[in-house]
Amino acid sequence: MTTVRHMLQGKSPVIHSVAPGATVFEAIASMAEHNISAVLVTEGERLVGIFTERDYARKVILQGRSSRDTKVSELMTQNLLTVSPSQTIEEVMQMMTENRIRHLPVVDHGTLIGIVTIGDAVKNVMDEQRQTIEQLSSYISGDISTAQH
Repeated sequence: MTTVRHMLQGKSPVIHSVAPGATVFEAIASMAEHNISAVLVTEGERLVGIFTERDYARKVILQGRSSRDTKVSELMTQNLLTVSPSQTIEEVMQMMTENRIRHLPVVDHGTLIGIVTIGDAVKNVMDEQRQTIEQLSSYISGDISTAQH
């Protein structure tokens, strides 16, 4: 069973974050620069929140706020769900589905070590299914050496 730790190994180790005092404009610019849909909000090493494109659309645009004048700390989600590296993809997907979220920070013994997204989880499940199909196809066709990998 694949774990969060395995998912992180296939990703860049860079964690994109902004400080709580950053403006929404700065956070959105960072997301655009890195082609991501969320940034973690950190004070030093401490995780204090997350700011997503969804937050921007619902809390800035729809409320008529200015992205250059609004601080991320005013709009970020503060009560974060997190996962540990030992949790399974199935657990991650269940948390995301039940809580209607797309990003989960990964925390190991109180230290932020990464973030997993719904896209990461779906990609991993698809990879596992592809491998299973290949193994079954090899087994059915009689190529035992390939099926045992």
